[in-house]
Amino acid sequence: MDSRFVVGEGFAVYRGATSTGHLHRHAAFQIAVGGHEEVAIVDASGTMHQAAALVVAPMAPHSLQASPDVLTYFIEPHCVFADGLRERHGTGITAAPELRDLREEDLSRAGVGQYSQLDPRLVRTLNALSDRSASLPSLAADVGLSPQRLRALARSQLGMPLARWKVWTRLLRAAEALLAGQSLAEAASTAGFSDQAHLTRQMREMMGLTPAMILPVLRDQSLRAT
Repeated sequence: MDSRFVVGEGFAVYRGATSTGHLHRHAAFQIAVGGHEEVAIVDASGTMHQAAALVVAPMAPHSLQASPDVLTYFIEPHCVFADGLRERHGTGITAAPELRDLREEDLSRAGVGQYSQLDPRLVRTLNALSDRSASLPSLAADVGLSPQRLRALARSQLGMPLARWKVWTRLLRAAEALLAGQSLAEAASTAGFSDQAHLTRQMREMMGLTPAMILPVLRDQSLRAT
């Protein structure tokens, strides 16, 4: 199947070749589906997980192993669909045979992009994080909380610091900019990264992908569309 990279409401999708990377963790749920063979992921203890489809919970350290064809979904962790993943698969890395045939069009019907039962104050904060100039004290004041209480609320309901979540939203913004045809330097600036090296480093740390992997896919998509 053709390689591709897509960003939708509450999710991103990458299909293509992968190389074995270093351990990383990200804010999103990850669903990895093998294209022609089982997908393999190594966890922090060195244990190899192998199945037709695997779910990686947010903030679980892991390394996706080299494969010529992997379909990977990154799902925002606060949506209704993510709640279902959390209930069925918990934390860590687990096999998910029921997701072997998951398609992009299934995601919106399953509740991706729809907020789950988060505290309304946290929802307002997450929406406000799209403003790169927003500081934690100002965000907390806007929802009537102290910065310490807002941090605790984010950790308890999202399972991660707000700073980590903000990096995730910036990465999605950078991906959207690349899809729109911006150069790597332009996309880094649009998303609020200091430069393209900063974007590359954060993308590798948070998604296990790099612009060098994504840009050829985008070029192929563009050629197929013409």
